[in-house]
Parts: sequence; structure tokens; C-alpha cells
Amino acid sequence: MDVTVVGSGPNGMAAAVICARAGLAVRVIEAQPTFGGGARTAPDPEYDGIRHDVCSAVHPLALASPFFAEYDLAARGVQLVVPEISYANPLPNRPAAIAYHSLERTCAELDDGDSWRRLFGPLAEHPDGVVGFFLGDKRSVPPDLITTVRSGLRVLAQGSPAWGVLRGDDARALFTGVGAHAISTMPSPVNSGAGIMLGTLAHTAGWPVPIGGSQAIVDAMLTDLRDHGGELVLGEPVTSPPPGVVIYDTAPTALLDIYGSRVPNKYAESLRRYRFGPGVCKVDFVLSGDIPWRDERLTTSPTVHMGGSRSQMALCEKEIASGRHAEWPMTLASLPHLSDPSRIDSAGRRPLWTYAHVPADSTEDMTETIVGLFEKAAPGFRDLVLASRCTSAAQMSSHNANYVGGDIIVGGATLFAAMVGPTLRWNPWTTPIPKAYLCSSATPPGTGVHGMSGYYAARTVLKREFGLPLPSLAP
Repeated sequence: MDVTVVGSGPNGMAAAVICARAGLAVRVIEAQPTFGGGARTAPDPEYDGIRHDVCSAVHPLALASPFFAEYDLAARGVQLVVPEISYANPLPNRPAAIAYHSLERTCAELDDGDSWRRLFGPLAEHPDGVVGFFLGDKRSVPPDLITTVRSGLRVLAQGSPAWGVLRGDDARALFTGVGAHAISTMPSPVNSGAGIMLGTLAHTAGWPVPIGGSQAIVDAMLTDLRDHGGELVLGEPVTSPPPGVVIYDTAPTALLDIYGSRVPNKYAESLRRYRFGPGVCKVDFVLSGDIPWRDERLTTSPTVHMGGSRSQMALCEKEIASGRHAEWPMTLASLPHLSDPSRIDSAGRRPLWTYAHVPADSTEDMTETIVGLFEKAAPGFRDLVLASRCTSAAQMSSHNANYVGGDIIVGGATLFAAMVGPTLRWNPWTTPIPKAYLCSSATPPGTGVHGMSGYYAARTVLKREFGLPLPSLAP
């Protein structure tokens, strides 16, 4: 075996298919009983026709990522439906704030649409430059320097006390909600970076929902890997180093357990200093019908940010970073059936996916709190709930070992991690351990279903270990 990939999340699978397409013998080892990592879809334990996305549910980067753009998911049978509304934010005592796929419609419905247009208009005209800036390897000159400068200046402004240049309570909440995907105190460059990138994609590529669930993306890569001779192993945790070259789609700290005393002392010290961030409590609901939103426009929004106003979201992130539960936790919600009717079963039941931000290692069941948030924006929501499935932050690692303490960002929600990586190395996908590489979201460009961390790790492995160029990714 030439290359072993440990972990089958989108980055691990990206590294695996690239190496296999280059002609190498590749094995993927996954500890869980199913493949996919952060892009899995699983059946409800009670209602056979309902399937829940285990981690991610909506995929702005599945169309925009350079890896997936070349890989061409559509040509491989993956249907990605781009909704008219990218995301929305219910607000207390007033209409919701809505980010449509259309920038102009978004601006027309905001209190001060001009400030939203000034923020995103120039970026939406050059989306490839924005993606190149955020998903680049941070070691090469970005392809569009003008857009890089524009993006960088906006990240700095929105990540500082100057974030007030965005006018209107609705626009401020709309931007803060999308930035909160980074699970970071705000304002901060990490939070604003997520807001700028995902906000730009909302008005360009869109926020697509994969038909059949997130698993469809991974299944396409699994098929490709098998077609190129790849070997797949399920249900086997890796506790000692596999032979040959190994690419780890794992938290960097996993190397301490796998290699033990073989980890060089200085690197081991760096890994022991590695810090994970706050967690999430995931609650999957089964609903009997559509949510009765106060603002009827939300009935067609597959993604909803339930964090309230900007000040409420900022307070929540401050509280959880300090180890306290927020009274109004930032909660992300997804209703994939609005874009994918196949997610509704024969009895009309449909899934609701939610994440609430909580302190690391929290054991708290946030179900009732989340129900309360929905009741504020949609009175009568409680009557629709047929079932709920809670996974506390402390339990998240049982579903994915990378999510230590419930941290789905895998410790990457810092500027250092986004730019440099888990430790101070010029090439963050390498380690000082011979033939051991990292490709998880702990390495640049960070979290998200984009495959780029796997792409950069595979590029490094092909060049350093085998003297091979990157292969074609086209079907």
C-alpha cells in the first residue's frame, strides 16, 4: 500500500481520490461504521423515511471550492439545488433579515440596503477572487490581488469595532449570523472572514442543498476511489501507525496517541498546547409539518440563523467562550426538505437539523431551549415536534473523534490556525514525523466541506514522497 488515509471526511476523501488518480495504491480507514465524517447522512432510529445529516447539511463550498469545481460533482450525479433564499435571520419584534441569492433583492428589503451593497457588491462581481483568497494555501500569491485586498480590508473592518459601518439592525444581524458559523468571539477576523466568504457565496454560487443529504457528496468520492482501485476499511480505529505514507484527516492531537514516544519532543509539546474551542449541542427534530413562521418569507428558507440580534449573538459567543451557557444560544437550523422534497416521508414528516453553540464538553441537553427559540419566531412550533434526538457537546466525539469537546471546527477558529495551521510550520500539511501528513480542517484553509485541506495535503505527498504531479480530477 502506497498511501493510507485515516478518516473519511471530505478532506480525507479528497486526498484519497487525488492519490488514487495519480496511480498510487490507496487505503482509507474509518473508525465509524459509515464513511463521510462531517458529511454523513443517517436514518432516524424511529421513522424509517427520515434521514438526518450528521454534521453539515447545506454546502456553500460544494459549488465554489476549486477542488469540487474541477471534480464536477454534478457530472458524477450529485444534485445540488440552489435555493432562492441563501439564509435568513428571524429578529425580535420586527420582520426577519433575509439574504437572497439575488444581491439586489436582499438590498431592496433591508433597512439600509446601500451599506450591504457596498460591503458585498464589489466581491460578488469577482467571486473567484474571493474564493481564491479564502481557500488558497496562504503560501502562494492569490490569483486576484485587487479582490484579495478588497476582501482583506473588509475582514479587518468587520472584525474590529469598525464593524458598525454596516448600517441597519437587520443587516448587522444578518452578517453576524453568518459569521457565527466560525464559533468565535466577535468582532474578530475569524468571525468576519466567515461572514465575508459565506456572504459573498450567498449572492453568487448560492448555498446549495444536496439531494438525498450530505452523504451524496461523499458517496460520489467513494465510487471514484473504488473505480481507481482504492481500498476501504470501516469500523477500525487507528491506534498505531499504518505502514507507508499516511495522511491523517484527524485532529492533530490524535498523532500523540498513535505515535506515542515517536513524536519528536518539540512537536509533541506543540500538540499538547493545541487548544480546541467551544462546542455545539446538536438536536435533530422530526416535524409533522411546515414551521408556522411569524414572517412568512421564512417558509422558503432552508437555512435559518436563530441567534436574534447582533448584540444577542455577540453576548452568546462571549458567554460560551468563558465556559458559560448563554440564555439565548446562537443556533443554526437547516430545513433541507425545502430544497429536496425527497426528505419528506410518505406521512408528510420532515427533518429539522439544529446546532446550538455551547461551552466545550457541555453535557447539557439543549432541546427545550431550542424549542423555545423557535416558539418565539414561530408560535405553535412545539405542536409539530414528533421526535427529537439530542447529541450533547460531550457526546459529539462519539460520532466523530475529531470533534473534541464538541468543537466541530477542530480547534481552527483562530486567525493563527486559519493562516498558519495547528503548529508553526511552513507547510502545515506536513509533520516532523516521517511519512505522516495532516489534512483535516485543523489545517488551512480550515473548516467547511471544500476538500481543499485534502487537496493541499495530497499535492504535498505526491511531490515530496513520489515525485508525481497532481492528476486530472475531471470525471
